[in-house]
Amino acid sequence: MSDFRPFRAVRPAEGIEQKVNCPPYDVVSFEEAREIGRNPESFMHVIRAEIDLPVDSDHYSDLVYEKARENFETMLQTGVLVQEEEPLYYIYWQKMKDHIQIGVVGGASVDEYQKDLIKKHELTRQDKEEDRIKHIKTVNANTGMVFLTFRSNEKLETLLQSYSRKLPLSMRVIDENDVEHRLYAVKERDGVEEIREAFKEIDCMYIADGHHRAASSSRVRELLKESNPGHTGNEEYNFFMAVAFPHTHLKIMAYNRVVQDLNGMSENEFLEKVGRVFEVENAPKDPYEPAMRHEFGMCLMGRWYKLTAKKGTFDENDPVSSLDVDILQKNLLSPVLGIDNPRKDSRIDFVGGIRGLKALENRITNGWAVAFSMFPTSMEELLAVADEGKIMPPKSTWFEPKLRSGLVVHLLK
Repeated sequence: MSDFRPFRAVRPAEGIEQKVNCPPYDVVSFEEAREIGRNPESFMHVIRAEIDLPVDSDHYSDLVYEKARENFETMLQTGVLVQEEEPLYYIYWQKMKDHIQIGVVGGASVDEYQKDLIKKHELTRQDKEEDRIKHIKTVNANTGMVFLTFRSNEKLETLLQSYSRKLPLSMRVIDENDVEHRLYAVKERDGVEEIREAFKEIDCMYIADGHHRAASSSRVRELLKESNPGHTGNEEYNFFMAVAFPHTHLKIMAYNRVVQDLNGMSENEFLEKVGRVFEVENAPKDPYEPAMRHEFGMCLMGRWYKLTAKKGTFDENDPVSSLDVDILQKNLLSPVLGIDNPRKDSRIDFVGGIRGLKALENRITNGWAVAFSMFPTSMEELLAVADEGKIMPPKSTWFEPKLRSGLVVHLLK
């Protein structure tokens, strides 16, 4: 049973949603954030407030979080942002090319997160958690959404389709990648209760993206709970803002890899070692995108190869060991290229699938030695790993389209 609640959302004033909305805080560089921040009404001034401080400022100093709070309060006071009168849900509709996904914006339970009824598949880094803890606590709001999913069921699927067709449009924006985002407010009491009851039939949910936001919200709840002698469990800080999508709606793109050097080997030596655990053949086309699981594209010194993992080099019955990202890491990146910790090794970089295979070729042109194109991790693989309480290797999934910031905010008070 999932306690996924409506809340009194803060949203842009009618008609200025396009000016206010922006990409999530963690998908843009400082320079990109500053450029977006040329627009004084952009929500980037809240989620990346360092853009309003001197260029040489520490991006994680207390001044940044205080500036975020100040900017947020100014947007509320000047009417750039307004708060809904009653708790509600939003139906969040997204379209990227011919792909459409529909979810519900609501408040996810911290208790359920802590009890693993909201399941994880990634580790979090303490420094990134601390950043979001300071931001959430200082601003006193969830300014970014956690991307949740659940195993699709007919009742919620029908509700999502129905409400996205019959409700009047509340917000519509087109982002920099030509993705269309629509939100429909579910305000009527009967509709709110219908959605809330439908979620009670969901046994558990899964984090698709946003592990640091969820972990930070959990820790903020504990801090606020300790400081509130009248804590009841129903305060807004017991819930974090999320969008929950049926798992059948979601699109995972490949998360490709690129490595700076061949670990001291010649091209022939490297190919010989790769051939011990992979079938190696010339790619049928350039660039090469894998067509199925356990198949990889490899661009070596500008030439494309097709790799196929040999049987017996991985455990097909284990949900982590059978992942292509794990096969590549354990059979090639670590033993051959010496990249034992991909989280920290500066010799490897990760390129999200939305950037295309041309981005891999550009890296090779610019001096990187070898690139690997991946077959995307499936939603079923993600759910299987989470169900067993296991952790995926770093950079296993790249979800598109991304959720926008600044369209909905959840206050903790």
